[in-house]
Amino acid sequence: MPYFFLVTTLLIVVFNDFFGKEEDYHIYILLFFISMIVWMIRWLVIQIKIILRLKKDKTQAELMHLKSQVNPHFFFNTLNNLYGLVELNPAKAQLLILKLSDMMRYSIYEGQKDWVSLADEITYLENYMDLHKMRYHKTIDIRFDVDVEDPGIKIMPLLLIIMVENAFKHGVERLRKGAFVYIRLKAGLSYIDFEIENNFDSEEKSASGGIGLNNLKKRLELVYLNKHELEIANHAAIYKIRLKLIL
Repeated sequence: MPYFFLVTTLLIVVFNDFFGKEEDYHIYILLFFISMIVWMIRWLVIQIKIILRLKKDKTQAELMHLKSQVNPHFFFNTLNNLYGLVELNPAKAQLLILKLSDMMRYSIYEGQKDWVSLADEITYLENYMDLHKMRYHKTIDIRFDVDVEDPGIKIMPLLLIIMVENAFKHGVERLRKGAFVYIRLKAGLSYIDFEIENNFDSEEKSASGGIGLNNLKKRLELVYLNKHELEIANHAAIYKIRLKLIL
């Protein structure tokens, strides 16, 4: 910027010496400054566009990285269970493989999109819970209540599954008996209200979910900034989490 002012001062002196008439001098000075202002505005617009594009690219890269962290724990565990189930119960193993295949296909293809229908996300959650029911050799009380006005409304993919995974990983998997997961999904045309309640082993150090919920919070900040509410309560071996989205 100091160089800019130095060059401008020199040009003014040159203009003053070159133009004899004062009126011509003032006109050319005015035109010069108008040109410089237009040039500076154009330069600023270009710089802002570059910054916004870089910011968008960075946001997309962060989202892709966060999405890639979803589900590996579950998929690996399910594959391990399938290994032992193929000989013991081939029919059940085939059903598990089909459901797992649908989930992996959805994660790989639909999960990379910016938006998917809420109906597709619900199907994904249902497949996830069905697989868990088939995996465990214990009774689990799983309830999934859905009240959706329009299943076609859009949502960021693989968002709700993070909370469901948290309930199973830190609750169901660590309880020998009496495990439950209660899920409620209510959605209108302008909002989504998703709530999960599950029990956990009170002797465990933490039921907070750690990396999974940190992932969720980061994704919400990137896509639903100032358009979400995340409430978490942990009391008497009961864990509750509620997410409200404004569409």
